[in-house]
Amino acid sequence: MNSADIVYAVTSSIVAFAIVVAVEPAWIRAAHERGLVGKDMNKPGDVKVAEAGGVWAIVAAAFGLLVLEALYTYLSNSMYYPAELYALVSLLLLATFIGFLDDILGWKKGLPRWARIVFMAPVALPLVVIKAGKSTLALPLIGVVDLGLAYPLLAVPIGVLGAANAFNMLAGYNGLEAGMGILLMLFTSIYAYMKGLVFIVQAALIMMMTLLGFLLYNWYPARVFPGNALTYGVGAYYAALVVLGNMEKFGVSLFTLYFIEFMLFLRGLRNGVYKENFGIPREDGSLIEPYDKVYSLTHFAIRVLRRLRGRAREPEVTVILLLLQTTIGVILICLSVAGLL
Repeated sequence: MNSADIVYAVTSSIVAFAIVVAVEPAWIRAAHERGLVGKDMNKPGDVKVAEAGGVWAIVAAAFGLLVLEALYTYLSNSMYYPAELYALVSLLLLATFIGFLDDILGWKKGLPRWARIVFMAPVALPLVVIKAGKSTLALPLIGVVDLGLAYPLLAVPIGVLGAANAFNMLAGYNGLEAGMGILLMLFTSIYAYMKGLVFIVQAALIMMMTLLGFLLYNWYPARVFPGNALTYGVGAYYAALVVLGNMEKFGVSLFTLYFIEFMLFLRGLRNGVYKENFGIPREDGSLIEPYDKVYSLTHFAIRVLRRLRGRAREPEVTVILLLLQTTIGVILICLSVAGLL
């Protein structure tokens, strides 16, 4: 990265951070005034928190990407990855719009699972139409494969939809979604920097700073929830960065916790248990597991904390999961430095 690349990335990231920090308080007030609030399930009593605040984080990230393009266009007199950047913005806004509909209307509650997939299908179209990525990819445990046209037409949509839905599964605790997103973007930017993928570094940093701004209002005790607007958007965005950077092996490995969460979800289905990530709050503010068995990594964190410390608090559950994600990220970066990834 040259000095201009760094300056443009920092400037765009600051703009995105500033937008979400400035706009979020107004949304929190408006949401309470109009009754767009939800119960904080991990707290005793009837604690109400503004819903769907993540939509403004996504809008801020989109503005950050457009500022990045504008800086290159006006200051460097050249378009900067225009197809990739506008595809990224389009994908981000499409995924967020669908998530926001669910936050506002609750449309998923009345739709079968196949219909939800149909509604999510257009999210990957921006990457499909520009034929993003390369058909030859390296996957963990599988190796190098060439999918040909099946890559843009099949693998990319499956990856985007899978990542958007998976990122939405490990959620429900103050600061968890934003914190996990920050870590995914941080390690993606580090890996991309090591591989010389300047655009991916910049795009990841813009989203990371956006989520950091949102985290100021979402950390315990949260004043605003992210909603599916943020989880769908960030999950799809992460998948898009992996595709655009042709770093599927790293991207899939960094997503390990979400694969584990999905397996625990299937365990719940197999046992006929409706899986909820939430804990059961006690009067002292601590949490206990909702089931005898573990059906989510959040349940696992609660159980570990109760055995080690005698009680589990919501921010501690979040921190444990963030530490697990950090550990995975550090290991992958070390493997990359050693030339093993």
